[in-house]
Amino acid sequence: MTIREVGAILEELAPLHYAEDFDNVGLLIGDANMEVQGILITLDTLENVVDEAIAKNCNLIISFHPIIFRGLKRLTGSTYVERVAMKAIANTIAIYSIHTALDNSFLGVNAKICDILGLKKRKILIPKNSTIKKLVTYIPKKGATALREKLFETGAGAIGNYSNCSFNVEGTGSFKAGDQANPTLGEKGTTHFEAETQIHITFEAALEDKVLDALFTHHPYEEIAYEITTLENTNQRIGMGMVGELEQEMEEKAFLRYLKEKMKTPMVRHSELLGKPVKRVAVLGGSGAFAIKNAKACGADFYVTADVKYHQFFEAEGKLVIADIGHFETEQFTKQLLVDFLTEKIPNFAVNLSESSTNPINYF
Repeated sequence: MTIREVGAILEELAPLHYAEDFDNVGLLIGDANMEVQGILITLDTLENVVDEAIAKNCNLIISFHPIIFRGLKRLTGSTYVERVAMKAIANTIAIYSIHTALDNSFLGVNAKICDILGLKKRKILIPKNSTIKKLVTYIPKKGATALREKLFETGAGAIGNYSNCSFNVEGTGSFKAGDQANPTLGEKGTTHFEAETQIHITFEAALEDKVLDALFTHHPYEEIAYEITTLENTNQRIGMGMVGELEQEMEEKAFLRYLKEKMKTPMVRHSELLGKPVKRVAVLGGSGAFAIKNAKACGADFYVTADVKYHQFFEAEGKLVIADIGHFETEQFTKQLLVDFLTEKIPNFAVNLSESSTNPINYF
């Protein structure tokens, strides 16, 4: 199996297309065509992680955070980023980052937090814009069923809990083939009228290449008339953060104790307690202060995230409790999520959970 093939499997969980614009995801170091001997999953790629990969004969490190975030102008070993890159290159170890692509996945970082906290009835907290597209094409009636099936096979036509969704209109198409054409139907130089089906089908933006490949491969016409538009519809399967509900209401201090225990954090920084029961909880792994307004808007009783600054706690405004449990602590279970996913997809392959500690923060 090559690194490219492993990347394709990871994109089933977290398409790189859905990463944030500021991010640096995908293959950061290495040759996509290199054969993979073993995989090491880590939250961060530090020198001790590369050493661990060497010891475990893993030539692919899949890291949640990207070790190269901004452009490198030199490789001299003067920073930890340069040293990691140099050591990886010297030992022919590839590094792949998944970061905000996994943050935006419905089965990603925030889903894992919901799993740990036992949250049900989950929804995306901040749906990502421009992630739904629509294909409209025209095909002879007798070929419409076969083409629809091929489009469905790509994942197109999935809406929420429904699949194979499309809208079809029958009408008459016309065309006249030129001298250099090779028409499937009709004659050169003569306007031909054909009973056609107009197919409308929506799909996630990350599937566009597969959808177009299916269209071009299975459409009978030499020249295919089609349109692709980006929709403004809200997609509740892609985006940052999640909101869900506890099985049973909890008193605030009891929830804080529960939060510390489940998320394995030594401390929780929080805004003023409100004396109200906790039922609806919003979560966002990593630095999530930017979504406080979204957590309030969705009616959350608690908002669990990290990296909240002093003045940002005031934004709770008596409407919810903001709980900062630490950046590492919100994302620590991501490694196991990736190990479980890849082990299920490629069960006969060596997928290792990194034992190296990469949390830069210590508590006294």
